[in-house]
Amino acid sequence: MANKSLVRLQRQFDHLERSIPNWASRPIHWLRQPGAMLIRIPLGLLLIAGGVLSFLPVLGIWMLPLGFLLLAIDIPFLRTPVVLSSILLQRRMTMLRRKWRDNKRRKNTAA
Repeated sequence: MANKSLVRLQRQFDHLERSIPNWASRPIHWLRQPGAMLIRIPLGLLLIAGGVLSFLPVLGIWMLPLGFLLLAIDIPFLRTPVVLSSILLQRRMTMLRRKWRDNKRRKNTAA
């Protein structure tokens, strides 16, 4: 089971790296390497703390999922819930994009 959740987590990171610009995906790819654990854990905790403080202007809620993804690499019991919530978030984002696109098309055809 632990191997399956690790494979699913790696797939989520692969999807993330493909969906963001190259300048942002390179550091994430580097952080996924086994030797980056000493940087990955504190960075994950900082991202989660920044996500909790998302009411401040510079910080945002986007930091929470990224922080949990980074921590889930090293903390096995976090993998399954993080992967499942990541998949759920991706599905909801896809549905919202489709809905927005369909609404935009309807407005363009009505005009």
